[in-house]
Amino acid sequence: MADAELRALAERLQGICLGRHLTVAVAESCTGGLVAATLTEIPGSSGYFLGGVVSYADSAKAGLLGVSEATLAGHGAVSAQVARAMAVGARNGFGASLAASVTGIAGPDGGSPEKPVGLTYIGLAGAGTAEVRRCLWSGDREANRRESVREVLHWLIERAETSAGEDRT
Repeated sequence: MADAELRALAERLQGICLGRHLTVAVAESCTGGLVAATLTEIPGSSGYFLGGVVSYADSAKAGLLGVSEATLAGHGAVSAQVARAMAVGARNGFGASLAASVTGIAGPDGGSPEKPVGLTYIGLAGAGTAEVRRCLWSGDREANRRESVREVLHWLIERAETSAGEDRT
């Protein structure tokens, strides 16, 4: 179950998307489906949420979302480039107005000096745009994953509020 704040954010996103005729898809790695689970906890989410992909393995990022092997090899799975490609792949694959992605190192292991535990990249693809935000969380695994979900929801709300409606260009 999502906590009260995440549930409230999901409800707010749903209201905006339904009112503006927007659809949403997600591509998740380190959150393991928590974004999709949070969205679908709200009754009526099928009116705007098209689906999600949990692409934990690099092969899933490549095969399901179209992230190039060169991007994965050159930048690593936890990178702005991969987050952007995941968001674009989810938007194209689902035919969504907006798509978000999240890839990171939730912890407690797996970090390095260059890519520490808590490093997360969140992507957002919309009509003609694909952007990435870099976040660095400092909690434990569960807290880092929840912070990532929270940031994804906030950014989707921000973008949905400024979107004019169903636009697949």
